[in-house]
Amino acid sequence: MALENLKPVSHETIYKYIYHNKRSGGNLYKYLRNKNKKYTKRSASYRSRGQIKGRISIDFRPAIVEEKSRIGDWEVDTIIGKNHHQAIVTLVDRNSKFTLIKKVEAKQARVVTNAIIHLLKPVQAHTLTITSDNGKEFSYHEEVAKALDTEFYFANPYQSWQRGLNEHTNGLIREYFPKKMEFKNITDEQIVEVQNKLNRRPRKILGYQTPAEVFFDTITKSYVAV
Repeated sequence: MALENLKPVSHETIYKYIYHNKRSGGNLYKYLRNKNKKYTKRSASYRSRGQIKGRISIDFRPAIVEEKSRIGDWEVDTIIGKNHHQAIVTLVDRNSKFTLIKKVEAKQARVVTNAIIHLLKPVQAHTLTITSDNGKEFSYHEEVAKALDTEFYFANPYQSWQRGLNEHTNGLIREYFPKKMEFKNITDEQIVEVQNKLNRRPRKILGYQTPAEVFFDTITKSYVAV
């Protein structure tokens, strides 16, 4: 390409396009040499244990997400109740710190998937990427990506700092729902109350604006611009 004075395209860009095409029902992935399966000397069964199918590494995530300069790049996680009974799904926007939370009956992929789609569907137009850890509750990430027309990425194992904002937000939520608390006693009204408290709390990093102000002001301006 260089010899023909054409702009080079990285292999990461090509693969991301193919992944997006696959989620949209396309068949470009069928033309890959290994059908999107990476070569390994170990057996496929050995390599697949503990792995999430179709997982896309954070290494392929657009660089702009790191800048935290736009609304729509979300981090997702779960908080577990006492004795691993029930859980809370947490989503936080990297730019505005706007937080969405929902209690679920179990930390299971189907339940968590439904919760993520439920929380983000109203703001789908402002859902550009989602990043999670490697928990099995995010195994249906491709379904989430297709339902919200977004890109879903996974942080590298044992590198929680790659989702530092979500970790910090979970700490704030834990102030209301401590580790030894039984989540079955938490009502939906309490969940909404805590969500509102977080989103209406002025933040120094936001120039003492609240996450709600930054999030909705940006959304409003985007519609006015159109």
